[in-house]
Amino acid sequence: MRPLWVRTPTIPSTPMSARAGRPVWLKLENTQPVGSFKQRGMGLSCARAVDAGAERLLTSSGGNAGYAVAWAARALGVPVTVVVPRRTSESMRARIAAEGAEVVVHGEVWDDAHVHAQSLSGALIHPFDHPDCWEGHATLVHEVADDGLRPGLVVVAVGGGGLLAGVAQGMADVGWADVPVLAVETEGTASLGAAVAAGELRTLDAIEGVALTLGARTVCQRALDVALERQMTVRAVTDAQALAAVDTFRVEHRMLVEPSCGAGLAAVEAGTLPGEGPVLVIVCGGAAAR
Repeated sequence: MRPLWVRTPTIPSTPMSARAGRPVWLKLENTQPVGSFKQRGMGLSCARAVDAGAERLLTSSGGNAGYAVAWAARALGVPVTVVVPRRTSESMRARIAAEGAEVVVHGEVWDDAHVHAQSLSGALIHPFDHPDCWEGHATLVHEVADDGLRPGLVVVAVGGGGLLAGVAQGMADVGWADVPVLAVETEGTASLGAAVAAGELRTLDAIEGVALTLGARTVCQRALDVALERQMTVRAVTDAQALAAVDTFRVEHRMLVEPSCGAGLAAVEAGTLPGEGPVLVIVCGGAAAR
């Protein structure tokens, strides 16, 4: 069986460190074969589903998770159906289809696509709300720890919350439970911020702005739980800030990422960061940028 994700580099950023006034390190999940961190959680989820006897996989996605599930299904040798909303670009649909997946388009946003996926046949791989997904994402923290870096702050972009839940799990695994976390959304996708403010899950009326792959109207319960338990700082950046951060990253590091990934980068560029010492930014990537 082909490996379902790769070990990614952790590199220092000289220009970001100079602006932040403290060392900034980048965990380059954009260098996964499908271009995003989703390869980890989706890869592990798919492998375990097949090991448990699944003969066909099924998922719903705004794009990146579906691409990762399609890639994993091809590696595992099983058919897969990926349900995406109409907002998912034609180029992303083509990437998913190129992996051999059946692509079904339904609804305007991910929430609509997910409801439809639940009516179809196949082992449903949730794009962010499952322990296998979180365990897969946790491996990126293990790699950073193995590289010998202990940060003073971890910066994570948040959509449905699967990455945040996985990062929190990985931090607990390696003994970083005392390290602060900055969770970042865009203003048009800030379902975690709304939930933290209320102390319980909240559903946004709509997903707005450019960061469509952060577009879950409700975060998973586990993401809210870890945010409250760890007293995480949750911030929202504007679309303009996210796009500017993407462009700066492109120029300085010669890599292109999605506006969703730009949310985390933008929070670092904005300054006033919690904690002390090195900053670890999870560069979550995103294939829709390509």
